[in-house]
Amino acid sequence: MSGTITVNRNENETSISIKGRFNFEMHSQFRTAYQNEIDGSVNKNRKFIIDLTGTEYIDSSALGMLLLLREEAGANEADIEIVNARPEIRKILETANFQRLFKIN
Repeated sequence: MSGTITVNRNENETSISIKGRFNFEMHSQFRTAYQNEIDGSVNKNRKFIIDLTGTEYIDSSALGMLLLLREEAGANEADIEIVNARPEIRKILETANFQRLFKIN
């Protein structure tokens, strides 16, 4: 069973909270969570916050989804922060060198 996604938006920021298992089953849901901001990119300086407070598990497809968000949000220009990851998930992110691509707090 996969998890759930909650999205909160304000003028300059989109916060995506992921609860449960962050895996391939969430691909469509995750993409829908940010697609409107990317497609209608009136505000090129939009910040994305990926809140992993309730994330129990993350797999390689989830890492791919994060990379896809980064690419679609502007690659090196993208402002994406991953927050509140459990130690075991943070270790996976660091093993994949995601700290070089994202802000991780």
